[in-house]
Amino acid sequence: MGEQHTVKFPQDIVDEYAALGVDLPALFSAGHLGDRMGVRVLAASAERVVGTMPVEGNTQPYGLLHGGASAVLAETLGSVGAMLHGRSTKMAVGVDLNCTHHRGVRSGLVTGVATPVHLGRSTATYEIVITDEREKRVCSARLTCLLREVEG
Repeated sequence: MGEQHTVKFPQDIVDEYAALGVDLPALFSAGHLGDRMGVRVLAASAERVVGTMPVEGNTQPYGLLHGGASAVLAETLGSVGAMLHGRSTKMAVGVDLNCTHHRGVRSGLVTGVATPVHLGRSTATYEIVITDEREKRVCSARLTCLLREVEG
């Protein structure tokens, strides 16, 4: 947490934001909540977003990864994909999140991969698969974001 890392964004998206005077890699983060939880986005495009989160510090009283922590990782990754799909003219706002928790995890890192189910003009829906370090599925999630026009 707190360490600097660079997210790999598609160059055309970086260039689009740069033309508007916005340094997308410098601007991007997992947000305050994601930062507190140790969420790291490793690679991001509208077609695939990959990120990790430590189990330590994100557990429930039984010592297992908290389901809400998995939801934070899923919503973060899906929202980033939706934001990149909407490009600089749309703002992605989550309107529906569904998570199914398959197995408990007590330690290590979990990895989430968000891939699009639907990329439309006004909504974007992503499936997010979260796995443990043995690549066993921990959680299956689906996020739908509304794509709103950015107001000037």
